[in-house]
Amino acid sequence: MIDIKLLEKKAEGGPSYYDEYKQTLLNRGASVDALDLVMSQNKKRKELMTQAETAKANQNKVSGEIAQLKKAGKDATSLIEEMGKLAVSVREMEQTAAEAEIEVTNILLTLPNKLRPEVPVGKSENDNKEVKTVGEAKKLPFKAMEHWEIGEKLGILDFERAGKVTGARFTFLKGAAAQLERALIQFFMDLHSEKHGYTEMIPPFIVNTASCVGTGQFPKFVDDVFHLTGTDYHLIPTAEVPVTNYYANEILKEEDLPQKFCAYSPCFRSEAGSHGRDTKGLIRQHQFNKVELMVFAHPSQSDELHEQLTSHAEQVLLDLELPFRRMLLCSGDIGFGAAKCYDLEVWLPGAGSYREISSCSNFEDFQARRANIRFRPNGGKPQFVHTLNGSGLAVGRTLIAVLENYQQEDGSVLIPKALQPYMNGKTKIS
Repeated sequence: MIDIKLLEKKAEGGPSYYDEYKQTLLNRGASVDALDLVMSQNKKRKELMTQAETAKANQNKVSGEIAQLKKAGKDATSLIEEMGKLAVSVREMEQTAAEAEIEVTNILLTLPNKLRPEVPVGKSENDNKEVKTVGEAKKLPFKAMEHWEIGEKLGILDFERAGKVTGARFTFLKGAAAQLERALIQFFMDLHSEKHGYTEMIPPFIVNTASCVGTGQFPKFVDDVFHLTGTDYHLIPTAEVPVTNYYANEILKEEDLPQKFCAYSPCFRSEAGSHGRDTKGLIRQHQFNKVELMVFAHPSQSDELHEQLTSHAEQVLLDLELPFRRMLLCSGDIGFGAAKCYDLEVWLPGAGSYREISSCSNFEDFQARRANIRFRPNGGKPQFVHTLNGSGLAVGRTLIAVLENYQQEDGSVLIPKALQPYMNGKTKIS
């Protein structure tokens, strides 16, 4: 959430925070109407509070006069009536100010994060900046199949029966595909916990509304989440939601930062607004598995830790020997809560394109302000931590990448060396 105090702060020898934030909205392609509205509502709230305080001071003064009149045995009826009217007026002003404060908070919850200066200005994914490419985009010496063709030919992916059991965008993983999915999860968790220093976590897969507000899913993306009717519970769209809120409304010790977690969870997304996109295969499912990397950082370390977290996600692709590229997302493609974000895109020979397999974001204090997660510097006042997260990796999309990059002309699929110990020594799916 954006700090209203920073928006009000006047500039000293340069553009104000308000001016910079307004430019962020324009660069994101967003309307500035909500910004203007929140500023006017906050001005109204402050004016009402000032009026209420002035009226209270007058109320205290009149109360003193009434006491003196009574002490002197004089009639104070008119002043008592005046004070009664004043008390009603104060209550009305305080009520209106409280309503204005709620309105200010509600508007602030809809405003996206302020972008870092290095985020390129652009309108869509076509304007993202390629930071680096690792490995060659494979051109197979035969006609490459897409992952769903491979899976159906091998009898390890069943979309038709999943459609019968549930509906569109669900899949049965069978045999080697189920084993490969399980192997990928364990490989990711082992790598991040044993080599990268993250604490393993399996979080709740259901969260409350406050948690979704804390990470920025609500209110803006409420339609993207599956809700449990009649409750305040929701299926998680990502482990980011429960893990970020692990420290909600807490104050951490400065010396305990950074805190790093790797969390496995299934993810559930309604995919509202994605009609007609990636309707075939595993790319855009309502349910999928993911291992999430989550860091609570000291503000002075978040840039460095963002680079580190991204490199940890990249290490999975390096170990699996999958070609990929790192993209710095532009202002028109970056997520609502991110101040800066890298996407890792893996090469898919069957599709003949790079596809996103991980987003690694630095949210700075945007989520921490919403979830009230702070740390106390030695001898200082509590400050908001910075939060960072990224997929390490999306399991289903990694399975896609393995099937397409390791496919053979005879229809079989080789198993990457890094995964063979997790597949009981199996070297090929055939």
